[in-house]
Amino acid sequence: MHLKFSILSWGAWSPHYQQANEWLTWPNATIDYSTQQIAVPKLAHVPAMQRRRLSKLTKIILEAIHQCAPEKQCRSIFASQHGEINRTIGLLNDIVDKSALSPTGFSQSVHNTASGIYSILSGNRAASTSIAAGKNTLSQGFIEAFGQLHADPEPLLLVYADEQVPQVYQQFSSSPEWAIATAFMLAPADDSQVALATLTLTPSNKQVGNELSIGLLLSSLAAKQNISGVLSGWHWELNCD
Repeated sequence: MHLKFSILSWGAWSPHYQQANEWLTWPNATIDYSTQQIAVPKLAHVPAMQRRRLSKLTKIILEAIHQCAPEKQCRSIFASQHGEINRTIGLLNDIVDKSALSPTGFSQSVHNTASGIYSILSGNRAASTSIAAGKNTLSQGFIEAFGQLHADPEPLLLVYADEQVPQVYQQFSSSPEWAIATAFMLAPADDSQVALATLTLTPSNKQVGNELSIGLLLSSLAAKQNISGVLSGWHWELNCD
């Protein structure tokens, strides 16, 4: 089985690589991760009253989407292994401490918070799906995208994002080294629109192919270089020719 896509546009944000051209330097040994001070994007396109209420995860997702520049009323898929777990843990700690719960924190502690916030800010009324599938969340997001594109070939937005889980959960769950959000406008591989690259996913044979990271995938996309390898339980092949 092959899942094949056209990538029409993309965006990505992490504390160390915040614009498409910065991913060209990945990995950059000159970065001192311990002293990196920038925690969240500025989100100048979001009104300040709404911006200050958003979690870190939602902010980086909105920045990645902004860079991707999706269609106004496109379908969307939001994939995250842990979602708003940091906000949820904060609420649980408040309960333990018998402190008053924040109404905003409570309302934005659900897994699909970013999907709802994006819909409100952009006026996008199209259908949205949220995905959580453990270590395979990234690839499961693409599987969902493939199924939706098979039913309806109109391009859609796929977002993947995660951040480090709280210390209390780190021994039980995997999490990225640092927060990251990516967004892709995807279309069927035979779509007539001009594509930046073609991406193919096939079931992984772990004896074939090098390990691939999301950072390396984004770096290759930024550099318009072909790459392949195993990631999130599948074999990925990016063709930028």
